[in-house]
Amino acid sequence: MLASKSGKLFRSACFCVLLAAGTTKAGMAADVSDAPSSPHMGGTLRLVAASSGGTLDPQINYSGKYINLFANVYDGLTTFRKADGLAGADVVPDLAEELPHPEDGGLTYTFRLREGITFSNGQPVTTADVVASFRRIFRVGSPTAGAFYGAIKGADACLRSPTDCKLEGVIENPATRSITFHLTTPDTEFLHKLAFTHAVILPANAPDHDTGNVPLPSTGPYQLTAYDPNRFLKLERNPYFKEWNAQAQPFGYPDRIDYTFGIPDEAAVTAVENGQYDWMADPIPLDRLGELGSRFTGQTHVLRHPAMYFLPMNMREAPFSSLKARQAVNYALNRKAMAILYGGPGIARPLCGMLPSTLSASSTQCFYTKDASPESPAPMWRGTDMEKARNLVRESGTYGQKVTVIAANTSVDLAMGAWVRDMLQNLGYRANLRPLSSALAFSYMQNSDNHVQIGVASWSADYPSASNFLDALLGCENIHPSSDSSINIPGFCNRDVQSLMDKAKTDVSLSAQAQNALWQEADRRVMEQAPVAPAIEKDAVILTSPRLKNLLFTTVNQLLFSQAWVQ
Repeated sequence: MLASKSGKLFRSACFCVLLAAGTTKAGMAADVSDAPSSPHMGGTLRLVAASSGGTLDPQINYSGKYINLFANVYDGLTTFRKADGLAGADVVPDLAEELPHPEDGGLTYTFRLREGITFSNGQPVTTADVVASFRRIFRVGSPTAGAFYGAIKGADACLRSPTDCKLEGVIENPATRSITFHLTTPDTEFLHKLAFTHAVILPANAPDHDTGNVPLPSTGPYQLTAYDPNRFLKLERNPYFKEWNAQAQPFGYPDRIDYTFGIPDEAAVTAVENGQYDWMADPIPLDRLGELGSRFTGQTHVLRHPAMYFLPMNMREAPFSSLKARQAVNYALNRKAMAILYGGPGIARPLCGMLPSTLSASSTQCFYTKDASPESPAPMWRGTDMEKARNLVRESGTYGQKVTVIAANTSVDLAMGAWVRDMLQNLGYRANLRPLSSALAFSYMQNSDNHVQIGVASWSADYPSASNFLDALLGCENIHPSSDSSINIPGFCNRDVQSLMDKAKTDVSLSAQAQNALWQEADRRVMEQAPVAPAIEKDAVILTSPRLKNLLFTTVNQLLFSQAWVQ
């Protein structure tokens, strides 16, 4: 994860090239002569957060704080439609001219690269850039390399030896501007995975390592121009951008986007209310929700989004190497209390499995509640069973052991972390809470070298699919020891469960109903082993300034910054 280097400001090589070429001047907007005529064009969109979001490398960063921002900066062959509501989950062609029809029973996809697209450093986008970008996913150890792109021919060899990655399954034909992907097994969500940020197209000469504080050249309407992870991130117009498909990447309204760091969430709420900033990244503190509902209703937006809070438990660290200890946490977790800590039943609901209700495969069954078990679930969450939980702790032989809870230092996460600590103490553990910066907490939990026992974590969909919750968070291929990019925090790997998930992902003959049934069975079997304790599903609560208009909330990227009116 990214760390500041002596507080110095790092600028991208592409920014320096643009200055040298005289294309743009510091502090001035890029030429917008090709932009649609609108009185809303111009101005600076001002974002605020308690801390930065980590590396600027778009193929490595896995924080919602930056991935949602990168949607306005980078492009893949495909992307999600930049549209409000359910339409925002549709895959549309981006750098590719059109979506291909899979061939060979779902094993072959051929794309044709659009002509005339240029990176923000003036370099044309070529098929060689596409091939190199997909190799780079494996060479830099992208968090989703195995989970999303492991079906590409040659991916297994790339995962074993990233530096030697050739990825034979991606073939270019410069003469026809075509790129062909050969898969080893069908993937019913392959076009969705190509639309995710980690598959953006970068110049072929992009370094094969995490670029950290240094931005990479981009193709979208904005480019990253300056970054101090302790203070700010600045975006300006990409002077080479010309709109090729408004559904994929529309021209942006603001001339600049300024992201300020170091403002605590309580102060950020006040600042956005008063119009000093236009949007805040951190969750709204519980004690401020009342005033938003009574005094700032026009600036407060509650929107459904596939997202959750959960407690990952490390299956390789005591006490949670014991199944009974993990089950005890699930029985003891007061999901109603967690919903209240997030903001109440209007924006959060108890969650008993890994599939939020916004997904078609979701189920209301509850495995760990009063008079229930994974073998005999209840129709809904009915409350905790502390007696059963305490008995399980004693039977596990872990009573009295020391447990440290990791949580981000935002108001909501800290409150949840404190509640979990008290719950563990009530179960008989010697528990304490260790808060970490919100920029570091999730990656810290992922690294097995940190020996994290249990944490408070949140997760939002990369795209609305059951696989993005079950397989992404608990798939065998997402265990990467000693890495900050090991999304499978518990280290859960069950071959029977993986077989169910793989069938749901690859069997193109299955109906949607049959696929959903497989995901529900995988969810039940996961909860038998209790590697996590699902807590709540949550809605997005967005606070905007009085001047921000045209709020476009997409299913995948949430607030689409490029379309905000601030002028």
